[in-house]
Amino acid sequence: MDIIFIEEMRAETWIGIYPREKAMPQTVEISLHIGVSTTSAGASDDIRDTVDYAVVVERLRQDLAAAHFNLLEKLTEHIATYLLENFAAQWVRVSVAKLGMMPGVKRVGVTIERSV
Repeated sequence: MDIIFIEEMRAETWIGIYPREKAMPQTVEISLHIGVSTTSAGASDDIRDTVDYAVVVERLRQDLAAAHFNLLEKLTEHIATYLLENFAAQWVRVSVAKLGMMPGVKRVGVTIERSV
């Protein structure tokens, strides 16, 4: 299996359980590893034979901007399911982090792996 990766993507979403978190969207940092075969694209040199990472980023940003999640765990599961269902991925590793949530902590987050 080959892996297409997108690292440190920033997206806006409604995330959190505390009143201050529910007052406005937050920026989250997302890293994706998408397991697919790239054999066809390697032979054809055609974007239609692979996962177009620009499309992944655009669609995820649109989807997340309209959604609300209480927990990072739910947001991370949502992204994994979205990739498996919409981009013919066989396996994904998804990491999502909240930025600057606590003094002295750069990010807090969740990483999961899922497959079909």
